[in-house]
Amino acid sequence: QLQLVESGGGLVQPGGSLRLSCTTSRFTLDKHAIGWFRQAPGKEREGVSCVTYSGSNVFNAMSMNGRSTSSRDNTKNTIYLQMSSLKPEDTAVYYCAAVLAFGQAVCSLRPETYDYWGQGTQVTVSS
Repeated sequence: QLQLVESGGGLVQPGGSLRLSCTTSRFTLDKHAIGWFRQAPGKEREGVSCVTYSGSNVFNAMSMNGRSTSSRDNTKNTIYLQMSSLKPEDTAVYYCAAVLAFGQAVCSLRPETYDYWGQGTQVTVSS
């Protein structure tokens, strides 16, 4: 079973930046598209960004207004979510998720597309 692990969350001040990481120790992710999602209390899980298996294409949610993007380093088996100009409304648990997508040039921001999920990392934006 592919188990993803997120890290890098924490408390950050409004306007600050944060980079989250996603990896797994038992499998390689170089054939998987990776999506980043977040869920705030009382709200539905929403897509933030995704990156294709090769890292060639990234798709970011329009709701983030260019403040977040994904990248990956397949040599390190790690995928990143870089966020900037953070706002209190960005406070949520952030998840990464994977789906086998070798050869595909697109990825999805729909949670139901993904088969494997991490436990999430809390991001709190507050002064």
